[in-house]
Amino acid sequence: MPHIPRLSKHSLGEKISLLFTDVIELILTAGFAARASKLPIIQKASIKLDTLKYFLQIAWELKILDNKKYIEISTPLVEAGKMLGGWQRQLIKEAPTDVGARK
Repeated sequence: MPHIPRLSKHSLGEKISLLFTDVIELILTAGFAARASKLPIIQKASIKLDTLKYFLQIAWELKILDNKKYIEISTPLVEAGKMLGGWQRQLIKEAPTDVGARK
């Protein structure tokens, strides 16, 4: 196992914690947002979630997380990603495709 400086472990852990918080905040915000403004919030949450999963994978590859912990954390995140994707597809499907045609 390569030696990982203590500062790197803590900065990666802090980044992961901030991403968790950001994703939760964005999902809650989208839940209470007006229908017209939900899609950009959901898209941002999806990007943050993908970034979170990427940083968790880095932590696993650097042996900061063991296999069991990585699976415990990443499995629900994959499910959350599927749910966000479904929400996003539903909003896109329901969105008017040509606003100018309604005049």
